[in-house]
Amino acid sequence: MPVLVQVDGLPEPAWRINMMPVGDGSFYLYLHASVRQAAGKDVGDRANFDVWFDEEYESGPAHPMPPWFAEALGANAVAKANWERLIPSRQKEILRYFAGLKSSAAQSANLRRAIDVLSGVPGRFMARAWKDGQ
Repeated sequence: MPVLVQVDGLPEPAWRINMMPVGDGSFYLYLHASVRQAAGKDVGDRANFDVWFDEEYESGPAHPMPPWFAEALGANAVAKANWERLIPSRQKEILRYFAGLKSSAAQSANLRRAIDVLSGVPGRFMARAWKDGQ
């Protein structure tokens, strides 16, 4: 979720940060080391935070779906239905991840994991546990 953040009233203008979904409807606010350093804070320090939704946020372009992923989804109705049920930001995250894969071996291994978890096979893909295709 795109937000604007100030730590102890600084900086002006506020930092643009994306809060990350936990999966239960809540969000984590991760502060990069450069943000903490600019605010004069270290991990564990107390601070007052002002956080509000970034109304001016514009999503960047999504990576195109690789043909090898589209073909695999087309061959698996359950995986395709679960793909379509994913929130748009999760789809975008997966497509961005796929766009960074360089070798055919990496593409094959990650395609297999993606189709498995989207088919409802419990497992881990992209550093998260999946169950029932979600």
